Amino acid sequence: MRITVAERPVGRLSDAWRLAVGTGRLDLALRRDYQDSLALVQREIGFRYIRGHGLLSDGLGVHRPYEYRDRRQVRHAFGYLDQIVDAYLELGVRPFVELGFMPSGLASGEQTVFWWRGNVTPPRSHTEWADLVRATIGHLVDRYGLDEVRGWPIEVWNEPDLKEFWQDADADAYHRLYEVTAYAVKDVDADLQVGGPALSPGADDGWLPRFAEFVTDRSVPIDFVSRHAYSSGPAQHVPFGVHQTLAPAQRLLEQFASPRRLLAGTALAHLPVHITEFNSSYRPDNPIHDTAFHAAYLAPVLAGGGDLVDSFAYWTFSDVFEEVGIPTTLFHGGFGLLTHRQIRKPTYHLYAFMNRLGTQILARGADHLVTRDDTGRIAVLAWAPVDVNGGEPVDGHAVRLSLPVTDPAARTAFLLRSSVSEESGNAWRAWCELGRPPSPTARQLDVLRQAAEPARRHGSLPVLAGRVELDLHLARHEVTLAEVSPVTDETPPWWDERRLLGGEAS
Repeated sequence: MRITVAERPVGRLSDAWRLAVGTGRLDLALRRDYQDSLALVQREIGFRYIRGHGLLSDGLGVHRPYEYRDRRQVRHAFGYLDQIVDAYLELGVRPFVELGFMPSGLASGEQTVFWWRGNVTPPRSHTEWADLVRATIGHLVDRYGLDEVRGWPIEVWNEPDLKEFWQDADADAYHRLYEVTAYAVKDVDADLQVGGPALSPGADDGWLPRFAEFVTDRSVPIDFVSRHAYSSGPAQHVPFGVHQTLAPAQRLLEQFASPRRLLAGTALAHLPVHITEFNSSYRPDNPIHDTAFHAAYLAPVLAGGGDLVDSFAYWTFSDVFEEVGIPTTLFHGGFGLLTHRQIRKPTYHLYAFMNRLGTQILARGADHLVTRDDTGRIAVLAWAPVDVNGGEPVDGHAVRLSLPVTDPAARTAFLLRSSVSEESGNAWRAWCELGRPPSPTARQLDVLRQAAEPARRHGSLPVLAGRVELDLHLARHEVTLAEVSPVTDETPPWWDERRLLGGEAS
């Protein structure tokens, strides 16, 4: 069945899909591979904010206690932090500040998380913690200016509902940490944005309402609410990786919607909601992240998530990431849109395609999103269905559209189509066909970069009664971007294609 797309927009496409992106721990930003990857992402996608763990962990060296004349003192050092934030701003991306984890010199215990041992215990002195927060935020204000830093969301901790990230998952202890931290941030400037609680997808439905009740009853400052979303089941471990079941992608959208559902009728109901991490799997070693399936799986989430929340941050932009250790192969199921050495994955192209969409939404459906920009260019994002139960991928899924052309003088329209699928723009598949080399040679890297390029084709479509008919037949797990632009024919009157080889004029 052909869908007739109306000329009048039905809505506007929000920037929620690219408002933020995740990163490995912040000190990784000092590495060349990381910086090269972020520069590429910013050129071709253009995220607004970036969020990662470890700002206050020992790797950045911010909290530096010492003894002098038999007295414990603390120096706050910001050399590494300055290098990182300077680099972010030069690339056009701002920090989405996550305050955590606990510096070892301030920690009340020894419990840690990840290979790099981020401490997840409460501070042994809330006064010293507040001093650290004030010093850090105050330094950022001094260096980058108050107007700039007022635009940076400041999030308190990460997934305190999980015992892996907060000692005993103690809600009362987190409430106290949040209160102390929020007031410390506001001590620097009342208009700075502070929020939380950055809950995991597994948080029970009572966690967020209890947090809302706490901050409301005690008049604790809060400017936004945050949580995370993942859709995978328990990890089935294999050496250097995992496999997991997946819920349908709709499960992610349901998680996006849950904060506003749970906060309805509370004093926090009006606040912005940020999904500060989302992905399919919560593991950085699940090969599903590298596949064409993954791009098609997430396409409806990117197309519709902005209707539910103010931002949803893909976790993460790059495979420069070490939560479970140093990766042993180029493709290893990392979270990133890019591998090490900047090989684009199919999901990277999904984001790059989103960047080509217009702001006017003309139509949307279960397998497509139709937009238009101010020049009259129509951009259609379409995706093939996926089966999370592992069924045979659908080949030839059809999306048939009748599109309006705004230029009344146009007789033809130019079609540019870019696609990734099992067969095209799929560097992971090429890597498998190369024998899965753990450390590809320079020649193999060149091959993978070429294989990562989307398939592109172009053509001319007739405009009839102000419309063009667009028929898209999608390959297995294909995500395609079809751009349709009205053509102004400027062919000179003497042009005759039949004379290319010197034939006589007709």
